[in-house]
Amino acid sequence: MTISKDKTKELVKEYGKTADDTGSTESQISIFSERISNLTNHLKINKKDKSAQRGLMLLVSKRSRLLKYLKKTRLEDYKKLVEKLGIRK
Repeated sequence: MTISKDKTKELVKEYGKTADDTGSTESQISIFSERISNLTNHLKINKKDKSAQRGLMLLVSKRSRLLKYLKKTRLEDYKKLVEKLGIRK
């Protein structure tokens, strides 16, 4: 499931370094987390939607790779982001 442009801008403003910083690792992770949340809610209702399940797995793995990179390069930022997003890691 996609998220609206307004929601994306809101997430980037909150987690990015600047208001237009869509490329930073933190803002990408926050956007992926929102999309994962939306897909999880969708799959609770539509249990047999296999393409959505595959999309969810792809998003989770992308977010996992970004979290791994952030942990390797900036550990303090990683800890803050995981705590703020409530990701169990």
